[in-house]
Amino acid sequence: MARQQILRAFKFTLAPSLAQESELRRYAGASRWAFNHALAAKVAAHELWRSKVAALVETGVEEAAARRQIKVAVPTKPTVHKAWIAARGDSRTGEDGACPWWHEVNTYCFQSAFLDADAAWKNWLAWVQGGRTGRRVGYPVFKKRGRSRDSFRIHHNVTKPGIRLTSHRRLRIPKLGEIRLHDSGKRLARLIGRGDAVVQSVTVLRGGLRWYASVLCKVTVELPERPTRRQAAAGLVGVDLGVTHLMALSQPVDFGAGPVELVDNPRHLLAISRRLHRAQQALSRTQPGSGRREKAKQRVAHLHNKVAVRRAGFLHTLTKRLATGFHTVAVEDLNVTGMTSSARGTVKRPGRQVRQKAGLNRAILDAAFGEIRRQLAYKTSWYGAKLVVIDRWFPSSKTCSACGKQNPRMTLADRVFTCSCGLVLNRDMNAARNIAIQALPIPALGRGTVASDRGET
Repeated sequence: MARQQILRAFKFTLAPSLAQESELRRYAGASRWAFNHALAAKVAAHELWRSKVAALVETGVEEAAARRQIKVAVPTKPTVHKAWIAARGDSRTGEDGACPWWHEVNTYCFQSAFLDADAAWKNWLAWVQGGRTGRRVGYPVFKKRGRSRDSFRIHHNVTKPGIRLTSHRRLRIPKLGEIRLHDSGKRLARLIGRGDAVVQSVTVLRGGLRWYASVLCKVTVELPERPTRRQAAAGLVGVDLGVTHLMALSQPVDFGAGPVELVDNPRHLLAISRRLHRAQQALSRTQPGSGRREKAKQRVAHLHNKVAVRRAGFLHTLTKRLATGFHTVAVEDLNVTGMTSSARGTVKRPGRQVRQKAGLNRAILDAAFGEIRRQLAYKTSWYGAKLVVIDRWFPSSKTCSACGKQNPRMTLADRVFTCSCGLVLNRDMNAARNIAIQALPIPALGRGTVASDRGET
């Protein structure tokens, strides 16, 4: 065992009083204002750069050369913070300014929002310049009340902690006071008491009708350097993700109700779709700005939050069992963005079966393939296991797991894999076994590649 420090978040459901909930909304509004203030400074600098480039192009300079020649500094958090202090004003002395009410809110609420604006701008710039892969990152947009999620983040001085658990049921946040918890903070309190956890910050956010607090801590843990005997005996498991069955496994796994090789997809969104449809219909019939519209919006948000909570709990149960039960977990490198792209096409070349593809996209996103891989990535590193990611172009569904022969004519409609060698097996289970075979070291099989080492994402 090697003792290491990792960042770990402990999420609690809050039970604030009416007065405290009003303060939480005020803090969320202040964070939203600070983000927009910092983003406005960046957009202004960007517009100035674009106008200078356009003026230089009009003189006959090529656009590419003009872009390289013109330099305009985009203000970052230190610059924005310094300018904000000079122009914020103070309602206590009657001094007018950008936000004279700043003293009513914890100053870290503003500073965290300034950092978030920096991150949004940096992510967009990295995507434009080709330094960021994955889903497209759009131009940063301003946050609007009622459209963006209510949230804020507060830091503190770790040597004089202001964010702390005063009891197992109460969390103290600077300037907000003690807020009651629905959950028990006993586990975190014991870590802090032993000196194994130091609170870094707290992020408060609203999901539906509830408020949550995510306490980020620097935790000292003992990470195993090798798998346990039980993990080594279980060996390797291949996982094929799908919509009909959420997981197909290369060997039976007990998730609490007996060993299974096929894990049914709970379809959390579909299970609540009727209630959600009625709530959205009721919302569409209300008048903008009315009190009933606000209640209808809260009802829709509550249902969406319920789906998210159920999905997260279910996935955490599955991924922890896989990470703690095997020394190697193998999955495919799925292109979820491409799988869930729209089939609408263009005006000249319209797509086909658009509604059916939209339903498939909804089912794939409800299954949360990306979240499953994300959880497996960090949990395998916590529990001494290894995550192997197989190349996305490997034909796991069209290859016989017994003899290795491929059937390129197999379509998505074929749910049973049949081979000339005599193998007749469920298509997904065959794919899971192929993923497990492909994850084996090359000398042991003579084909296949190990796609990643421990903890690769």
